[in-house]
Amino acid sequence: MPRKLENDVVLAFEVLLEEIEGAVNSLNQMGAEAFEKGDYSLARDLIDKGSRMASFREKVQNLQKEWKNLFAPSPKPRRVVKERLKRGMRTPEDFFREPILTVLLEMGGSAPMSEVLDRVYEKVKASLNKYDLQPLPSDPQSIRWRNTAQWCRNTMVREGLLRSDSPRGTWELSEEGRRQAMLLRKENT
Repeated sequence: MPRKLENDVVLAFEVLLEEIEGAVNSLNQMGAEAFEKGDYSLARDLIDKGSRMASFREKVQNLQKEWKNLFAPSPKPRRVVKERLKRGMRTPEDFFREPILTVLLEMGGSAPMSEVLDRVYEKVKASLNKYDLQPLPSDPQSIRWRNTAQWCRNTMVREGLLRSDSPRGTWELSEEGRRQAMLLRKENT
C-alpha cells in the first residue's frame, strides 16, 4: 500500500482521537456544572455517557494500533534449531572444573576468558569427543566444548570458586578457588 495512504489514515485516526478528547473534556465540564447545580440526574447521565465515550476512545486507539501494525515490518523468521544433542554425548560440564582451576593458577589467578579456554583446550583436547568439537546448532560460531566450559565457569562463580566481580571477559580465582587449585596441584605432583 502506498505510504501516503498509510499516513493519511494515521492522520485521520489522530484527528478523530483529538475530537473525541475534546468531546470528553466538554462532557466533563458539563458534568461538573450539573453537579455544582445539584442536578444529580443530569450528572449521572453525563457520567454514563463519559464511561461509554472512554470505552469508544479505547476502541479507536486499538484500531489505530492495529492499522499501524499492518505496516510494521514482518518479524524475522525464527532460526530453525537442529535437534538437541542427547544427554551424555558431550563431555559433562564438571569435567572442565579442574582444568579451569589449574590453568587460572598457572596464569597468576586471573586471565582473559579466551586465553584461559585456549590453555584449557591444550590440557583436555585428547579427552574431547567428536560432539565436543562440533559447533552449537543454535550458534554455529560457538564450539560445544567452549560453551560447556563457560557454563562450568558460571557454576564455579555460584560456588564461590571464581570471582563474580572480575572485569567482563576476565576469569579470576577467588580465595577458595585458589585454595582448591593449590590442593589439586599438590595431588597431581
